[in-house]
Amino acid sequence: MNTTYKLIVDFSKPDVSKNWRIVNDGVMGGLSQGKIEMTQHSTAIFQGKVSLENNGGFTSIHTIPRDYGLDNYEGLAIHVKGDGKTYQLRLRTDDRIDGISYHSDFQTVDGDWTTVEIAFESFVPTFHGIMVSDAPKLASGKIRQIGFLISDKQEGDFHLEIGWIKAYNRKK
Repeated sequence: MNTTYKLIVDFSKPDVSKNWRIVNDGVMGGLSQGKIEMTQHSTAIFQGKVSLENNGGFTSIHTIPRDYGLDNYEGLAIHVKGDGKTYQLRLRTDDRIDGISYHSDFQTVDGDWTTVEIAFESFVPTFHGIMVSDAPKLASGKIRQIGFLISDKQEGDFHLEIGWIKAYNRKK
């Protein structure tokens, strides 16, 4: 089986930080704080603090909308160094910051780089964290935003370093 990859997020490019947006639980009155920073090692760090005060409990980052051209790909591979916490990889098929998103959880290993591959068919449609059973299946060719989220009452500091994001396809 041959696997082909397409680099879709490259943190070594100049001004890549302009392609990311932050959404904290402050939109609902929460006090969590998250940010994204580019490093001199051509990576990005999503870090901050999750607070459960004022019914909060999440922070996220996402790319500005664009066409990723992922029609012929089966999933995404992410190269990350985490803190042992669970994160979500989130995808949107529109240009909104609210509405249905598709997510898949992944576990990090504290202080170690890992590559996680997630098939598009395993992403679950949700709206504000609640599964949407009648939502259409994720259409890879319609993906317009890619993001990361930490939630699920994981209070305290968090740190996720992202090396790259690639689409993959396995030829049989």
